[in-house]
Amino acid sequence: MDPRTNPYAPGAGSPPPELAGRDRVIETASIALDRMRLGLVARSVMLVGLRGVGKTVLLNRLYREAEQKGFATVLLEAPEKRSLPALLVPAMRAALLKLDRLAASGDLAKRALRALGGFVQAMKLKYDDIEFGVDLGLEPGVADTGDLDADLISLFQAVGEAAQERKTVTVLFIDELQYVPEEQLAALITALHRCAQMQLPVTMVGAGLPQLVGQMGRAKSYAERLFEFVQVGPLMEADARQAITAPALRFGVRYEEAALREIVLQTQGYPYFLQEWGKHSWTCAERSPISEHDVHAATQQALAELDTSFFRVRLDRLTPSEKRYLRAMAELGPGPHRSGDIAHILGREVRTVAPTRAKLIDKGMIYSPAHGDTGFTVPLFDAYMRRVMPGLP
Repeated sequence: MDPRTNPYAPGAGSPPPELAGRDRVIETASIALDRMRLGLVARSVMLVGLRGVGKTVLLNRLYREAEQKGFATVLLEAPEKRSLPALLVPAMRAALLKLDRLAASGDLAKRALRALGGFVQAMKLKYDDIEFGVDLGLEPGVADTGDLDADLISLFQAVGEAAQERKTVTVLFIDELQYVPEEQLAALITALHRCAQMQLPVTMVGAGLPQLVGQMGRAKSYAERLFEFVQVGPLMEADARQAITAPALRFGVRYEEAALREIVLQTQGYPYFLQEWGKHSWTCAERSPISEHDVHAATQQALAELDTSFFRVRLDRLTPSEKRYLRAMAELGPGPHRSGDIAHILGREVRTVAPTRAKLIDKGMIYSPAHGDTGFTVPLFDAYMRRVMPGLP
C-alpha cells in the first residue's frame, strides 16, 4: 500500500475524492440559480448541518459551478467577531468589477461600484473593522445613510440592476453564517427580500450549523418563506460505502465486507470521518483487500489524530465551566438531551447553567434542536469528552 497514492482527503472543506450521496442537494441549489437567471422565482438556499457533514465542500462545489456558468459570485466565510459589512465590501467589489468588464452597454455596474463606495464610507463610521483603502467614488444618496438596513437594500438594488443588465445573477456564497450577529443577519435578509420583491437577480447560498434556522427566524419572521433550508446530514450506508470504496478501486484496492461495516459503524456515515478512517485504513493495511483488522488499527490512529486536532482545537476555546457542561452532556450520551437532565448531572438548577449553555451555542459547540433540548454540533464529541475528561465534573 503506497502512501503516495493514498486517495483520501480529510480536511476542512477539502473536496473528497468521491462526493457520494449529495446529488440531490447540488441539484436543488443549481435549479434555484438557473431559475433566477431565467427571471423566474426561486428561494435562496441554506445548507444546514453539524460539523463534518461536508457543508463547506458543497458550498465550494456550487460556487465553482456558478463561476463556470458565468454568474457574478461572491464567496466568503463569516468568522466570529467580524462585522458583515467588513466581509461584504471586498467580495462585492470583486463581483462588481467582473460585471463591469462583462457589461455590453450602460454604466449600471459602475454605478453599483460607486454605491459600494458610499456604503464603505457610511459603514466605516459604525463598524471599526472595515479596512478598505480603495477609492470607489460615490453615488450621492445611494447606500450612504449609515443605517445598515437601508444601505444594504440600496446596495443590493444597485448590484441587482447591474446583474440584470448583464442578464446574469449575483450570488453570495457565505459559509459559517451562524456567526453573523442577528441584527446584521436581519439586514441581510431584508435586503434579499427586497430584491426578491423587485425581481432583481440577487440571491444567496449559505451554510451554517443547525442553530442558523432559529437565528434567521428570530431575525426576520418571514425567513422560512424566503429561504429553502436544506438539511445536510450523515450519508446513508450505501453512499458511505461508495465514498470509501470508489477512491480505492481507482488504485485497484478493495475492502473486505467486515472492514466496510466497521468503518460505517465507527464513522456513523459522517463524510469527514469517512475520509479519516479511509486514510488510516490505507496506512495500516499491508495489501489489498483491506481487512477488519486493518480498520481496527486505523480506528486507534484516527481517534488519536482527531483528539489532537479536530476535537482539541474546539475544546481549547472553552472556559472550565463550559468544559464541565459538555462533560455532563457527554455522560448522557450522543444526545440531544434535555437541558434539565444536563443541569441535574451538574447538580445545578437549569437557570444557573443557562448562561453557560448560551455561550456554548454562541461558540458553535452545541445547538437546540427543539425547545429545552441540547445537542452537540460536532459528531462523536461525547466520546471525546469522556476520553479527555474521564471523571465527571
